[in-house]
Amino acid sequence: MPSPDLIVRPSTEGDLDAMVAIYAHAVKHGTSSFEIVAPDRDDMARRRDDVLTKRLPWLVAQAKGKVVGYAYANHFRARPAYRFTLEDSIYLHPQAQGKGVGTVLLAELLARCEEAGARQMLAVIGDSNSHGSIGLHRALGFEHSGVLKSVGWKFGRWLDVVLMQRSLGAGAGIAAPGGLG
Repeated sequence: MPSPDLIVRPSTEGDLDAMVAIYAHAVKHGTSSFEIVAPDRDDMARRRDDVLTKRLPWLVAQAKGKVVGYAYANHFRARPAYRFTLEDSIYLHPQAQGKGVGTVLLAELLARCEEAGARQMLAVIGDSNSHGSIGLHRALGFEHSGVLKSVGWKFGRWLDVVLMQRSLGAGAGIAAPGGLG
């Protein structure tokens, strides 16, 4: 159960240092990211600006005044036909993992993406041994879509990518899409 003082809110420029630290830990010590070198503050700011410019959410989870995680959505691919399909990214401070923070953060991200008109959310999960991330996505209605075997090389071993998918709003319904178009 997450802390009762946990809040999820849109990120601000003032959150960048905390997000850089959270992501740097994931890059240096984990396989959830296939990056080898963690981005610096300027690069993280550019990534965040890119997402926000597209009017997509970049959220943070804050507990006791400290950023303990962040999540954002971006287009799965740049081509226009993909504009209603987003990919989520979520990273938590190691001390926030397994405490329900990810559930609250990802649920809010999904709600905001649905409000924006997205129809499909994809999770592209680094490492088939990322049981926490796979379980989090499954708990929030994502279904297994496939595995890309041995597509990443990190920490001296081949890593799979697990693909999961969840419909948002009308999903694949016939109704003309609104929002992101």
